[in-house]
Amino acid sequence: MTARSDTAIHHVWRLPVADAVRGYRALWWSVGPDGQLAVLLVHRRYLDRNRYPKGWIGQRPDIPFTGELITITAQEERRTLVKDIRIRPSHLALLPDSRFLLVSGRTFRNETEGPWAPNAVVFSPTGTPEAEFCVGDDIPALATDVHGGIWTAYGDEGIYGGHPESGAGLAGWDTQGQTSWAPKGRLPDHPLEGCTAATENEQVWLVWYSGSSRGGTFLTRITPSTGDVASYRSPVPAPDGFAVRGNRAVLTRRDHNKRSVELIRAELNGTTWVATSRRRLRVPGRVVLRCGQGRDGSLWLRAGSTWLRMEA
Repeated sequence: MTARSDTAIHHVWRLPVADAVRGYRALWWSVGPDGQLAVLLVHRRYLDRNRYPKGWIGQRPDIPFTGELITITAQEERRTLVKDIRIRPSHLALLPDSRFLLVSGRTFRNETEGPWAPNAVVFSPTGTPEAEFCVGDDIPALATDVHGGIWTAYGDEGIYGGHPESGAGLAGWDTQGQTSWAPKGRLPDHPLEGCTAATENEQVWLVWYSGSSRGGTFLTRITPSTGDVASYRSPVPAPDGFAVRGNRAVLTRRDHNKRSVELIRAELNGTTWVATSRRRLRVPGRVVLRCGQGRDGSLWLRAGSTWLRMEA
């Protein structure tokens, strides 16, 4: 297989030098349904550096802390001060009407058999908390759809940790913390770990793998309006990034904490995704966990403090 000649990598945004010099670090990030990039900056005075994991995900904030949300479009950059954040986020996601969501990947029970602690907070456009709730435990992948639905894929500690929705491996939520969708036996195998997520128009894709002998990595497409589910075997194991447009897809697999990824293009041949090209892509920064997000046929890739975009 050879690389497609029309592969274009677009440089979208880089953390401004002025912010870096002032001590700000770019931590959680997301892409909205209109293609807007959002990045939450936190000053280093709030941060402790863990030896593991590598990269930006290893910078742990002391709570409560203050952040600055930058929303980047083709026309402007808008900044919103977010004060008194009381969770340690793993994910940032955008919601309709300029609201946004912060989610911690972990939660716990307050006491034996008691309620699960909130790990998701909805913020108003001005950065004021509006609601908090729990969306399950151990969340490696999360996305929001065009209507504000929240979609989660869980890791093994969540799947086997006793939380009812996490135990199913995949789930859908509304912004009041109520489950809106569950697999209910419609998956080809039982999930063991979520990989990444993407949206395509009204549909949501969750990528996950199973641990059984008949398993592998699967691309599951969900239509929120009907609850319909379709799952396909992934053309590559455990991708970090995935975006789809019709019968074309682009996927990435990172060289962990290095400045390169494997870029794979695939096409849907009937009921099977088939890889059509592969290339090793050098990128301007180190690539770690949660480096890829897919929106409407565009795969966004974070490399250090630089964001790139490529089309399916």
